[in-house]
Amino acid sequence: MGQHALIIGGTRGIGLGLVEALLADPANDTVTAAGRQVAGNAALDALDAAHGARLRRLAIDLADEASIEAAATALKAATPALHLLINTVGLLHGDGLSPERRLADVRPESLAASYAVNAIGPILVAKHFQNLLTHGERAVLATLSARVGSIGDNRLGGWYAYRAAKAAQNQLMHTAAIELARRARELIVVSLHPGTVETGLSAPFRGNVAAEKLFTPAFAAERLLAVIAGLGREASGRFYAWDGSEIPW
Repeated sequence: MGQHALIIGGTRGIGLGLVEALLADPANDTVTAAGRQVAGNAALDALDAAHGARLRRLAIDLADEASIEAAATALKAATPALHLLINTVGLLHGDGLSPERRLADVRPESLAASYAVNAIGPILVAKHFQNLLTHGERAVLATLSARVGSIGDNRLGGWYAYRAAKAAQNQLMHTAAIELARRARELIVVSLHPGTVETGLSAPFRGNVAAEKLFTPAFAAERLLAVIAGLGREASGRFYAWDGSEIPW
């Protein structure tokens, strides 16, 4: 069976970096870039010209379960199985949403918006794509979390909605890992922290980040794939940083 990968959020940032890195590896028969707007994407158009049929595109909206289910159905019709699925989609700011500095800033609508994308979306991906990953060969289901979602590592406070949603994501994926291990022993389910990466998500908040700790999407993709390559079955249900170190829940 050839190797097939799906990157949700593969139209830009870390997701696009992962698509590029996976296409550069001839071991991957197909790489599917999924996102809300996959048509007319200049970066994907360039990759399509270079790699042809090995690159596939898939429309998906993590805020809409019907879209997630339809995407899974469409991919299953085109691809016999997946060996790697990485969800890179996250929401930190935008459209009136910004990290809270204090309790007085907490708003129900901000909490709901963050949970919808950062927690609910990832577990719905696991729900609808699980059958493509449970085929008896080694497979990895990974979702990008954030160190600030670690309860044990929280020393600064603030960022209530994002912290809580990422913590919820971690718990949901950990729970899914337990269930899926019962019928797919070769499936590894993990949460991953990519570090601070030069993307739109981090743009307003990286002014004080040291140059050596601010990563390009290409570097982040390289490191995340290296971590994934080194994971054994015992890693399923756990939370790792870009350098391979384990992060406490």
